[in-house]
Amino acid sequence: MSCSQTSSCVDAEASYNGFVSSEILLRASAEASYNPLSTEDLLPPDVLAPHAVNNTNADIAPWGEPPSPPSKRPFTFPHKASLPSFSTPRQGSSGNVFGRSRASESHSSIAESYSSTQSDMTFRDQGSPQDRKGKSSMRIFTDIWKPRSRTRIGTDRLGPSSSTMLLSSQIPIDTFMTDHPVPRSPSPPPPPPLPKKDKPRSKRRVLNKALGQPPQNSEAIPTIDLNFEIIPQIVDRNAIVERGPGPSAIPYSNTIEPNNVDTDTNGAPASPPSPTGSMFSNPFIPSTSIAKRNAHLAHDLRKVSPKSVVSPVQNGEILNGEEIDPDAEGPWTAPESWAVERNKEGEVEEPAESSSEDGESIGAGTKSTSGITEASGSGSKTKSRHKKHSSSKQLSTNGKHYRVRIYRANGSYHVAPIHLQSTVADLNPVLNKKLLVDKERETHKLYLKERGRERILAPTERPAAIVRRRLEQAGYDQADSLDFLGAEDMTFLMKFVYKSQLLGPTVDDLSFDAFEHIDLIGHGLPTIPVILYPKASSIVSLNLSRNPMVEIPLDFIQQCTTLHELRLSNMAMKKVPQSVRHSASLHRLDLSCNRIVDLDDAGLDRIPELRILKLQNNRMEQLPWYFPRLRHLTSLNISNNKFIQVPGVIHEMLSLKDLDMSFNMITELPEEICALSNLERLVIVGNQVPKLPSDCDRLSSLRELDCRRNNISDLSVAYTIPKLETLLADHNIAHALDLSLGPSLMTLDVSYNDITLLKLVPGSTVQSPYALTSLDVSHAKLSSLNDFALSQLSSLEYLKLDHNSFRSLPDSLGDLSRLKALSCSDNQLDALPHTIGQLQRLETLDAHNNSLSELPVTLWNCASLTHINVTSNLLSTWHEPLGSSLILPPPTGISLEVPASPPSRNAYPLRKPSNAGSITSSSSSTIRALPPLAYSLERLYVGENRLTDEALGPFSILRELQVLNLSFNEIQEMPPNFLRNLNKLEQLYLSGNQLTSIPTEDLKTLTRLSVLFLNGNKLQTLPQELGKVQSLTVIDVGSNVLRYNINNWRFDWNWNFNQNLKYLNLSGNKRLEIKPENLNAKSRPDRDLSETESEHRKLLADFSELTQLRVLGLMDVTTTFLPNIPEEGEDRRVRTSLSEVNKMSYGIADILGKNGRLNMFDLVQPEFRGQKEEAVFAMFGRAHAGDSNNHISKFLHDNFITMFMTQLDGLNKDGKEDVEDALRRSFLRLNKNLHDHLYSGTSQRKMSQVSVSNGGISTSDIYTRAGASGIVLYFVNKILYSANAGDALAVVSNQGVAELISTKHDPFDRSEISRIRAAEGWVSPKGLIHDEINTSRSFGFFHDFPVVNARPDIHKRKLTEQDEFVIVGNRGLWDYISYQTAVDIARLESDPMIAAQKLRDFAISYGADGSTMIMVISVADLFAPRSRQQATDALTDADTYSSIKKRGGKKTDIADRTITRLDGEISPPIGYLALVFTDIRNSTQLWEANPGMPTAMRLHNNLLRRHLRLCGGYVVKTEGDAFMCSFPTTLAAVWWCLTVQQQLLHEAWPLEILECDEGKEVRDAERRVIARGLSVRMSIHCGTPVCEPDPITNRMDYFGPMVIRAARLNGHALGGQIMCSADVVREINARVRETGPDTEYSEYQPAQAIEAIRRMEIAVVPAGEIKLKGLEVPEMVSVIYPGALAGRQDLEAASSRPSTSSPARVQLSIAQVRAVALLCLRIEALSSGRIFKHLPERTPDSCSEAVLGLLPDDEVREPSVMYGDPALLLPPMNDNTSDLEIMMHLESLSVRLHNAAEALAMKTKEREIAATVSALQHDRKSTTEIIKILSSLLSS
Repeated sequence: MSCSQTSSCVDAEASYNGFVSSEILLRASAEASYNPLSTEDLLPPDVLAPHAVNNTNADIAPWGEPPSPPSKRPFTFPHKASLPSFSTPRQGSSGNVFGRSRASESHSSIAESYSSTQSDMTFRDQGSPQDRKGKSSMRIFTDIWKPRSRTRIGTDRLGPSSSTMLLSSQIPIDTFMTDHPVPRSPSPPPPPPLPKKDKPRSKRRVLNKALGQPPQNSEAIPTIDLNFEIIPQIVDRNAIVERGPGPSAIPYSNTIEPNNVDTDTNGAPASPPSPTGSMFSNPFIPSTSIAKRNAHLAHDLRKVSPKSVVSPVQNGEILNGEEIDPDAEGPWTAPESWAVERNKEGEVEEPAESSSEDGESIGAGTKSTSGITEASGSGSKTKSRHKKHSSSKQLSTNGKHYRVRIYRANGSYHVAPIHLQSTVADLNPVLNKKLLVDKERETHKLYLKERGRERILAPTERPAAIVRRRLEQAGYDQADSLDFLGAEDMTFLMKFVYKSQLLGPTVDDLSFDAFEHIDLIGHGLPTIPVILYPKASSIVSLNLSRNPMVEIPLDFIQQCTTLHELRLSNMAMKKVPQSVRHSASLHRLDLSCNRIVDLDDAGLDRIPELRILKLQNNRMEQLPWYFPRLRHLTSLNISNNKFIQVPGVIHEMLSLKDLDMSFNMITELPEEICALSNLERLVIVGNQVPKLPSDCDRLSSLRELDCRRNNISDLSVAYTIPKLETLLADHNIAHALDLSLGPSLMTLDVSYNDITLLKLVPGSTVQSPYALTSLDVSHAKLSSLNDFALSQLSSLEYLKLDHNSFRSLPDSLGDLSRLKALSCSDNQLDALPHTIGQLQRLETLDAHNNSLSELPVTLWNCASLTHINVTSNLLSTWHEPLGSSLILPPPTGISLEVPASPPSRNAYPLRKPSNAGSITSSSSSTIRALPPLAYSLERLYVGENRLTDEALGPFSILRELQVLNLSFNEIQEMPPNFLRNLNKLEQLYLSGNQLTSIPTEDLKTLTRLSVLFLNGNKLQTLPQELGKVQSLTVIDVGSNVLRYNINNWRFDWNWNFNQNLKYLNLSGNKRLEIKPENLNAKSRPDRDLSETESEHRKLLADFSELTQLRVLGLMDVTTTFLPNIPEEGEDRRVRTSLSEVNKMSYGIADILGKNGRLNMFDLVQPEFRGQKEEAVFAMFGRAHAGDSNNHISKFLHDNFITMFMTQLDGLNKDGKEDVEDALRRSFLRLNKNLHDHLYSGTSQRKMSQVSVSNGGISTSDIYTRAGASGIVLYFVNKILYSANAGDALAVVSNQGVAELISTKHDPFDRSEISRIRAAEGWVSPKGLIHDEINTSRSFGFFHDFPVVNARPDIHKRKLTEQDEFVIVGNRGLWDYISYQTAVDIARLESDPMIAAQKLRDFAISYGADGSTMIMVISVADLFAPRSRQQATDALTDADTYSSIKKRGGKKTDIADRTITRLDGEISPPIGYLALVFTDIRNSTQLWEANPGMPTAMRLHNNLLRRHLRLCGGYVVKTEGDAFMCSFPTTLAAVWWCLTVQQQLLHEAWPLEILECDEGKEVRDAERRVIARGLSVRMSIHCGTPVCEPDPITNRMDYFGPMVIRAARLNGHALGGQIMCSADVVREINARVRETGPDTEYSEYQPAQAIEAIRRMEIAVVPAGEIKLKGLEVPEMVSVIYPGALAGRQDLEAASSRPSTSSPARVQLSIAQVRAVALLCLRIEALSSGRIFKHLPERTPDSCSEAVLGLLPDDEVREPSVMYGDPALLLPPMNDNTSDLEIMMHLESLSVRLHNAAEALAMKTKEREIAATVSALQHDRKSTTEIIKILSSLLSS
């Protein structure tokens, strides 16, 4: 409540109180008696719930009992603060000190709410004739009452908003909004309407509510003299608005336009001009005081906390004892406890809580919506009140109107079309007229509810702009009709409510077990709850985040004497509450996730003990000047702001220990930051810093430096930091890693850098060992490790080398005696060093996806090794332990005895040689020693190798084994006693072998076995012994050949005997039938079945006993008894369909996560919309999710098809809308419906009934924080649409090449970061949104909506015959398997079901531990029902070249794991064939000068070999970097060459290659990349060579003139060109371009190659006739390119120049070199005692003047100046200058600079010597002094 308003109006209030109090209160009480509802009947729903109805019972007043009513007294003007009609809380608040409601008030509001809802909503006057008559007779007091609806009393005298309310009964108004009652849950019926004569007058009822007084005797109503002639000092008659009987002159339209209503400078409704500006004045003070108070009312808009307590006043005295002098001059001053600060006179207060940039006010100096030009600053404002109507007409009213749904407090709503530029000030008067049935209601404000909080909109905010902005943030487009969407129920995003300012949000019932730690996050509190006041001194930490309050009462803060932590995050504040500065005991302050622009006025330096300050996710660009005063501040977080440079004040905050500046736009770390000598942790993640400061060694206390995701190229500077322990620098651009480590560095992460060189440069502490314990250089481009460098890291415990190009590891690995974990997966290792057996502390060895053919036998000696993963290698054997051969347990049952407990790990005895006596009976005393690994290994993964039955023996002695994965090997039969000693086994994976049976003898001993995978074998039956393993929860026997009687339970397995099953997959067993046994048939004629046994047999075909079952797979399984199939629900997924949809075969595989719950749901809809050409495949869920996630995934699964059909049917066929629009709208609408579904059942529940201090979480809160990724594939007429939101992705195999057709929404992605920040979200250094969510788009997560929204990325692809299949998977697949590896694995299988199961099993082997789901869809079936093998066979002549190796067979001659996954190599072509020669341009110079060449060479070789398999080529031989290949057809060779040239552009080349001349990126005139990385030249020639196998390599070789001609052609090709002979061009013209006749071999050309070449739009450029060396007949040649690379022809001249490759990584610009040269000239001039100056520009006039001697002599003949022309003195350089030439210039300049510097030094030394000699000559110095001087000169 404004202080000045109180002083001028309190007298009139008291008089009016006495006149109306009794009668009005009695009538209000009578009205309340008709309402049978109680407060509990109208509990408020959750703030996010749709159609939420506001509760008016908010206990926000800071007193326990209502204030006593004032005593009756004569007509005077005492000061009274309890009249709410004059209170004007500051903008942005959502509460008031008078917000505490009585029961009668609550009933009154309820009755009014019902009557207004059920009445005719035309906004005509609903009052009685008596009411209208009363209004005319009490016009003066109506004017007194009117300010209740004004926004600011100080500037809104008698605005039209209030006058409109009074005259609304006489104004014919068209309803501009449509009244829509909101659907609500059943509630008690409304009270019966009162008889018309008994209805109380609305103005009195409202006044009674505001006064909060008990009923008084009606006889005590005093009489008032209303003769204004005798009280002119009190009432100003000129201020009374004369009203005529006619309608108001203010026009109203059906839409709300800017300037539709007269407004003043603040945007609030303007009042008619008044000479005095106030109707009442205080007659008891001098006129000067009246003028001052009036001025204060008009201009001093003070910041008054809406939650501050205003003490009641009686008889001029404040009840707490403080007196007020009624005769005091000047404006009244508020108590200090109100935390009031006075603005400068004439300033408009900035709301402390505001919307985002969409609703910000018009800038200074611009024309406001009221037509008033405002000057910037605090100066005067030009007002033109009399011209408002005319100025309004001049503004354009054209433009789009947005439908906005505006709710009443009772839950009903209206849809208002609002102009985009209309402000709240424009809207308020119209809302008053349209929404308020009662004309005497209290002040109403427009509230906005969003993101779990509620706030009052400022007058300058634009609701329509807010709607548009929020819809865009939620993912909607303009094509989605944003102007109409706001009219729908968007409460999950935002909600506008027009309600009484006195009726703030309901304060939930709170209970506290203790008061030390108070958590009130998200309770909708407008102020501090009353219950906390008595316990304020006990509060240690207070969390008020996500509440609408913008001020905290100062008296409460002052009572919190032990408050150490205050959290005020997510409160939409632009300013820090003024009272915070008075919390002297505060240690930790959290102001994160607000809209704070600056802290200049926050006064945080007044908090003496502030230690931790969190300011992340605001809008700050600078820090205030006083921050260095925070001498105790040790932790500062300014991440996710708008800093473009490090704030200068940080350099002076010497007490800082923790500084987080991540995710800003900082481009440089200044040297001054090194002054923070106490800094221990520095985080700059996600900026654009190119280098670290050179003085890093001054950061003497720094222990952790996190500089991830920047542009840092040199990390060596960081090693100089003396106490640095942790350096995190992944995702930078470092190319070399010099391990010149400091003595303290323990953790170094440089993953995801282009590191090609790793070496160790010894530092100053050579004698002491390096302290490094963890080194991560994964995802780099290393090809070798320095043996010496690795051996020096003796303290290393964790070493990660994944995703590099290592072929071997040095033997010095065995010197790392402390190593605990070694990870070297995804390399090209063919062996591990034998010294690995020395690593006695090694616990984890991960070497999956390499080319290991064997493991060292010394591995058995690793005494601590618990985890080995060598999946996806080439292992064909597993060495036995050292000693003689291993003897397996005999089948007689005599077991191999082992010690009861393992021997000491300090000295593990080696196995003794086996002999016959080593196998004894159990009674024998001889104990056989086992190797150390047998006692330590717990998890062994050896899937996808070449292990056979004979290789399984060593595994049987691993007695501690818990997980054994032998999937996808070549095992046909397991030894009978293989499982005897593996009694601790918990998971057994045997998928993808050739098993026909499993050992059954020892199954019953596996009491811990819970997971058994047998899918993809040749099992026909399952043994009955499986039923005895009661611990089984997961069984997968899919894709076998099961065919047995499930009712024959005595011999065969039946699932009902394993009632703990959660996952059962039988899919893919097409011969399996599930049906009950025909009991009528006499299956056993010897005896009749008992009733119990008969019922038992019925249950054998049923699944009802499996109560814990979560997934049941029955695809392609025959089920003749449908009732036995269980129902599908949230906790259960049942698949019973066929594995073919619209002629496309598909397969699906999944696995439950660790929590054992169903987190993923798949969706397959054949013949979508009844069309045979349409189908939908979808997937919803999360890999790692909570218990409530299945509810969300199931809802999406059940409702997407219906939603998608609706959106497709609703497309505008005449417009530009298409399927992509329907997909986008389906995702967004489904997300909205998901929100409504989740909260429809909880909307009437109170969310905070649990004890706050105990941290209870409601069910709806669990749903709020749950979410699901989603991906949808829509097939229609051979067109594929892919839409995804989250981390579920789809990849298509295009002739074996993986192509991503979806987008991973990673919070680290810079485009996603920009969107997140625009939606007021933030990303933590962990890569999590709000440090919680690992994906930036998803369904659900409504507590972070719209930061995380469901807008999908959509890809459209026209399918061709080259497209083979689509892989769809969640992050459980893609986090562990690359896109190309997944395609390679799936191509090995012709059955999509087996391919999906194989990918799932590989993901498990690679480390996936969450819910994983994979779908494989064969799109090749759309074109021809043939297998991919048949497509490969078509590449060659069926008669001549039909001997292609079968895919998936043994490739023992191939020592590369990646190549073995590809198609089998074709047989060597003979007869008429095509030869191709390739060579890398300037490879010799690159090998000599470029350190990135080893890695680049491996990438080059892998690329060529891969596509040789895919295109059907044969590698004849390689020599250096040159390939010689043969193809059975000419066009297959052309296809391969064109494909390779295209794919070379997309390889991940090392940075050194990309920055040299041969590899730098080149673009054509259309800005398309036409060159990047290694440049390969090729030549193609066809003919009939001489074929003869090589006797050494046994590979086919070719000889003769045809081979020579092909080789000579390659010598004439330039880099990036494909040189073809005339015969090749004739074939291209005949079959591809169809411009020439067919040749003799045209009919043999493969159709796939022809189609692929046409799609690449081949360009043929004739090169003329050339003479080939050694051949007499010249050759007519042509150059061919893919169409996209035809611009290479223009590079011919540049490519023909000699190579000048440079080893330099950094490209120096010509301008930089010239700057160095100019510096050299200046220093050389200084060395000669002169200053270098440029010659003036030579013009004809200047030349003539110089000749005539007109120039001043001091400029022409000055001896101390050396004039020169730099262009003549500097070395010649231009844009064509190569790197080598630049380096030569730099070397020359460095020599010249050195010589000049030496000359300057000699001149300085000469002067010093001369001065010393002179001093010695004139001074008498001792010999000792002379010697000291001379020695100092010599030493210098």
